[in-house]
Order: sequence, then C-alpha cells, then structure tokens
Amino acid sequence: MKAMILAAGYGERLWPLTADRTKPALPVLGKPLVGYVAEYLSKFGIKDVVVNLHHQPESVQRSLGDGSRFGVALQYIYEPAILGTSGALDNARNLLQGDTFVVVNGKIVTDIDLRAALETHRRTKALATLVLQRNVARARFSIVETEGGFVKRFGGMPLPTETERPPLMFTGIQVLESRIFDYIPRGVFSHSTVEVYPEAIAKGELIAAHVAEGRWYELSTLPRYLDISLALLRAEDRDTYMGRNPLIDAAAEVHDSILWDDVIVERGASVRRAVLGDAVRIPAGDRIEDSIVVRADLVAGVTPPARALKGETKGENFVVSLSR
Repeated sequence: MKAMILAAGYGERLWPLTADRTKPALPVLGKPLVGYVAEYLSKFGIKDVVVNLHHQPESVQRSLGDGSRFGVALQYIYEPAILGTSGALDNARNLLQGDTFVVVNGKIVTDIDLRAALETHRRTKALATLVLQRNVARARFSIVETEGGFVKRFGGMPLPTETERPPLMFTGIQVLESRIFDYIPRGVFSHSTVEVYPEAIAKGELIAAHVAEGRWYELSTLPRYLDISLALLRAEDRDTYMGRNPLIDAAAEVHDSILWDDVIVERGASVRRAVLGDAVRIPAGDRIEDSIVVRADLVAGVTPPARALKGETKGENFVVSLSR
C-alpha cells in the first residue's frame, strides 16, 4: 500500500519559525515534523510514500532525504502552484492510482491506530474513510457531521460555549480508493472537504467515519508549536529541549522552553515558555517569556505573512510575544 504526505503548505501562522523553512520541515524536539508522519506510516508497514512540495521544497528534502532514516522510501512531487488537499492528489495520481492508498497531513504527531481505520475502510467498502476524533477542547477545526458511521457533511467551527457532546473533527488521516480520482478535477486547485467529498456524497458515495482514540497533535500555530512540544517533553519527564551546541551560562535560567541549534543564553538571563530559533543569543540579564525568538537578520526586510503574529526587533533578535 502506498501513502502520500501533504507537505506543500506555507506555514504562515508559524512565521517567523518558517522564515527559512516550510512548516513540515520544522524541528520538533530535534526531528522534522514531517519525519514523525513518515515514521507513523512506517510503523503500520507502509513504506512507499509520496511527498508533495511547493513552498521552500529544499527544506523538506533536506529534512527527509530518501526517507530511509524514517523507515520509508520517498518519492517527491513538486507543485509549481499550490493545489490544495485534493489538487495535490491529482498532481500525483500517476504515482497513487490503481489501489487503496493513505493520505496524511504533514503537520501532525499521532499514535492513532491506522490498522483499525484500514479495517473500517475494508468493512464498509467506502470510497474513502476519514479518521475523526472528538474535539474535546473545541479548537478551531471544522465540524464533521456523521450518521450511521458515515460522513454526511462538513460544518463550521465549534462554539466554545456549547454544552452538548464535543463535535467530531477530521484528523488529516484518510484512506482512499483509487476511484476518488473520478471526483477530483484535473489540474486545478481543489480541497477534499470543500469540493471533492461533498460532490461524492451527493452522488451516493460512502465516506466512512472512523472515530479514533489516541494521541493527536496538530502543529499549525506558534502557540500550538510551543504547547505541543512541551507536552511531548513532559511525557519524557523533561521540561526543556536543547538542540546541538547549546551554550547556557551557569547563572542563566532556562525552563519550559525549546532551544534549536547553536543557542546562547548569557549570564543572568531568564528564558521561560519560549522557543529560541537557530543561533539566537539572549544577552546577559534579558528576560524572555511566552515568546518566539529568531535572529533579527533572518527576517530583516521581509514583509510578514498576512496570518502571522506581530513581532518586534529587539537588538539582535526578532521577538513574537504569545501573551498579547
């Protein structure tokens, strides 16, 4: 069985961490985010994997290489223009069609049982099976409405004040039959949940809903990146991650933080609940808290993406506060 990892996104909401790489290439405790997805597929015996590329494609290729480090064999396919979640499949149809295949979003960390989802897919004989979870936190993920074990429609965002049972959300993991290509328009931008699945459902196709338990994290914003990285650390009884070549003065304090490579924290500085990008230097006596910090020269003269949080230059650093 083949799989595709969707890795073409810009990562605007993760800027400035994505200033020199794309979202799936972001390191999460020293491993590229997309590497977690590759290992996830390998764990369930899926070794033949296609990865789509668009924004800063070389950053993903550097992170994954040929895939052998993560237990898979990779084929890359480039999108000159971004094509969306189903347009990406159309672009790779020559590599995927002919058999059942799996598609996973390249921005998640999960241990959901994929075998159980595959069994649901085989049992229901569906065109597609979407892996869903209960959105207990009522985070801003579209509601998926189901009936009798099948997807019926895709709704809006949950309201935080709702008191009924938490709604279902799509995890970005799906099992597809090759017939899905009958519903994907050729050579244009299209989204699975906006164009493709609604049309298929309207024509009587079965889209199975597999409601799963298990750990699932989606890292698409700066607060989520920090919070989820710290949650993964806590599972290992740690509170701080340090990349290669850290230089932390003995009189500095660093807690509940993620330090990328070559970070320097000078005497008397305090770092709490922060992400420090590559080669960031925190001067003596500085206090960094609830913030994302990259080198100022990395973003000098760059117009921030429209969906990015606002930051400011402070000396050698560019700082985005998460507590505003």
